[in-house]
Amino acid sequence: MEQIINSLLETDLYKFSMGQAIYHQFPGYTTNWTFRCRNKDVVFTEEMVEEIKSQIRMYCDLSFTEEELDYLKGITWFKQSYVDFLRLWHPRYEDFTISSEGEKGLSIETNGTWLNTSMYEIPTLAIVNEVYFRMKYDYEELEADFAGRLERKVQDLQSGAYALGAFSEFGVRRRLSASAQELAVKALKEADYKDSLFVGTSNVYLAKKFDLTAVGTMAHEWIMCVGQGNHKHNPAYSNWYALDAWVKEYGVLNGIALTDTITTDCFLRDFQLTYATLFSGVRHDSGDPYEWGEKLIRHYETLGIDPRTKTLLFSDSLDFERATALYRHFKDRAGVAFGIGTFISNDTDAPALNIVMKVTKCNGQDVAKISDVQGKGMCKNADYVDYLNRCIRWRLEHEKHA
Repeated sequence: MEQIINSLLETDLYKFSMGQAIYHQFPGYTTNWTFRCRNKDVVFTEEMVEEIKSQIRMYCDLSFTEEELDYLKGITWFKQSYVDFLRLWHPRYEDFTISSEGEKGLSIETNGTWLNTSMYEIPTLAIVNEVYFRMKYDYEELEADFAGRLERKVQDLQSGAYALGAFSEFGVRRRLSASAQELAVKALKEADYKDSLFVGTSNVYLAKKFDLTAVGTMAHEWIMCVGQGNHKHNPAYSNWYALDAWVKEYGVLNGIALTDTITTDCFLRDFQLTYATLFSGVRHDSGDPYEWGEKLIRHYETLGIDPRTKTLLFSDSLDFERATALYRHFKDRAGVAFGIGTFISNDTDAPALNIVMKVTKCNGQDVAKISDVQGKGMCKNADYVDYLNRCIRWRLEHEKHA
């Protein structure tokens, strides 16, 4: 199989955004990551596992080119010190443990510095996804199916059948293939729309190639590791530690905050006037999006902030129909934007993979996500999850509001 990842820019922008803050503030942190496939009926063959190993070895041979570094340097919030670090950086195959012993026939673990292991998540998932679909199915048929559906999607946006306002493509980790994602981004960029605006993509490589905006700020790992990786921290205050470190790094730049790492209710205890003012908006990634949007609008209004000056970014399992309904519901009351992944980058007759790679330990200590819906966490220690839930519950029930 041809090499899947051909550039170290072929990842989500938020990996670089977090990477710079990790480099400057937490360079000694270590993390453990674990791969999981949530599909019940998916099994990876020995041949697939060997191809995945081969592809990850090729990925680990890559380095940044000067042209790529110049592109990153041109993004407002990246600093010369971090770009210079990336000039020396490359992935280490020694940080990976890959075998066919997992529940689905595939086990992948990464261990090492947070600076390194954070960067492996997205390329690893992209490799697993593409290897699976190319080796499991008649790929030419899948590709034709994908292209036909993409053409119809673009036509529906052009006709005004769907109205999304501002939206971006977020599909690197679960794309059908690199060529499929590129086809989608190119088609979405070249079309003219009635009531929608294609802003850009989370894929930095494609943003550079097609002169689009690279989109992305922080992921759950940021709140989990900053808030729970220091053993002295009360994990119910993970959001405060994470927001504080982000503002130290970026000030008012690069400011979309993720709300659901340890529940949105707990997040709002720390997202008070200073942070709500400094951050340009918030991102939804679990739970009922309408309830979440209403809750955030009320929160901004309570703080005396006009929600229309802030962005509600929705990114949880969206398609154009759901996004259109959300846009119509909120568009006159807040800024609204969408990050749409699998529906754009992997929509075919074949069921998409639901694969994740999550941080499970930081500095040797368990970390966990307690999102707004059950089933999205992946901690290996049930006792720690219970402890974290009790910390959150105690804070919500006993701490006086700020």
